[in-house]
Amino acid sequence: MSVVICGSLAFDTIMSFEGRFSEQILPDQLHILNVSFLVPALRREFGGCAGNIAYSLKQLGGSALPMATVGSDGAEYLERMKAQGISTEFVRQVDDTYTAQAMIMTDRDNNQITAFHPGAMMQAHGTRIEARSDITLGIISPDGRDAMLQHAEQFKAADIPFVFDPGQGLPMFDGQELAHFVELATWVTVNDYEAKMLCDRTGLSCEQLSRRVQGLIVTLGAEGCEVWIDGEKTLVAPVKAEAVVDPTGCGDAFRGALLFGLEQGWSLARCAALGNQVGAKKIATRGGQNYTLNIAEMTA
Repeated sequence: MSVVICGSLAFDTIMSFEGRFSEQILPDQLHILNVSFLVPALRREFGGCAGNIAYSLKQLGGSALPMATVGSDGAEYLERMKAQGISTEFVRQVDDTYTAQAMIMTDRDNNQITAFHPGAMMQAHGTRIEARSDITLGIISPDGRDAMLQHAEQFKAADIPFVFDPGQGLPMFDGQELAHFVELATWVTVNDYEAKMLCDRTGLSCEQLSRRVQGLIVTLGAEGCEVWIDGEKTLVAPVKAEAVVDPTGCGDAFRGALLFGLEQGWSLARCAALGNQVGAKKIATRGGQNYTLNIAEMTA
């Protein structure tokens, strides 16, 4: 059985700033902000939410069907996915634009500043979701605005349960639109910052949101995560990482594990526990798609 992963495929340019952003930005001078950060280390990685989630799910032995768009420069990404055994059936190439690009700068405290050029991602709504016997699950992760809106409706129409993962795309939607996403979704997953924004915009608490879906997962970074089911909260303990190298893609790694567990019929708490393990593995490596997992150890 396969999981449709709606979201972006992107090239990540990752830079390391050896200081702290907080020491370079003067709070009382934000109205004339003009800062420059020296970044001695720079590298280019394969990324994007759909790509990262598909990589995580594939590492665990799941079958991923990324639904995304790449630009005229996307051939290398497509070849990489095929070499990893990840289907490109639902990946469309657009010739008159670039593949999405993320420029990510990380400071010594693992705070990040990201600039994102959507490129071909803005045409992702051109691909439709249809009911199919081998598709049992889906996820809406950050993508073009129209694609997120339309794919959520299409998942619902096709009777395919899905996870709503608004991520950094959350600010694109007002409270009414976000409440409608929740109404359509089967599960919702956000980090703690996104959870606060989601609650503020919808006017609903985490307790109330969790009563409208089968479960709400709020990731807390090094503190583990919260699993909300029918108004009740369970804290799932964190997993200590062997090393803290690069947080880029940790949330996506978690979501790949979440999808794997859901497809197996696990409890949401067990899914989240696996997500914490995979996130801890990912943060010990650079980039969003360079870690390896021991499947037997992870799923024991």
